[in-house]
Amino acid sequence: MALTVETIPQGPVQANTHILTDTATGKIAVVDAGDCTDALKDRLNGKSVEYILLTHGHFDHILGVAALKALTGAEICIHAADADCLLDEEKSLCSWECAGQQTPIQADRLLHDGDKIVLGESVLHVLHTPGHTKGGVCYADYENRILLTGDTLFCLTAGRTDFPGGSDEELLASLIRLRNLDGDFTVYTGHNRATTLEFERTRNRYMRRIGR
Repeated sequence: MALTVETIPQGPVQANTHILTDTATGKIAVVDAGDCTDALKDRLNGKSVEYILLTHGHFDHILGVAALKALTGAEICIHAADADCLLDEEKSLCSWECAGQQTPIQADRLLHDGDKIVLGESVLHVLHTPGHTKGGVCYADYENRILLTGDTLFCLTAGRTDFPGGSDEELLASLIRLRNLDGDFTVYTGHNRATTLEFERTRNRYMRRIGR
């Protein structure tokens, strides 16, 4: 089995939207939807979109969720601790940058650590990784060695903790958890370019400070 990943930067600050495709079945999950642009619609046209998976509830990752739900009927999944962000632009921080642009929408499924999301013949494991937000998660496909980290881990850096709900202590614990995963992964982040977990273990200034 195989899972492919296509990345499209979207939205007011160009957060990454990732299109996951289970090649055996053609079923798709969209991870983070900062917008629902024509480019995204074109790529999804005529395809079976099963899930809208959110790494956290900040506006730059969710502004396109309502439109994408209307387009595809896909199941909206977000960690329980960030679910209110979909309904409240104060909690999503949308009011800070683009007030009035968020369309409130209810989550279909509230995620918790250890949950599994079955996409065709692929399985995504939910890792609760708070620090950037209380309900931040990463999605790990252990079979295909793919890790989607949202704003927890970036290439050579890590997520901010100075927003409401952020925590240096929780982010450190989340980075330790990611560092301690077995083996290497291709890491698809919430902003900027993809990386690998092994590269971040040795080069990322935050991970390098963590004692074994």
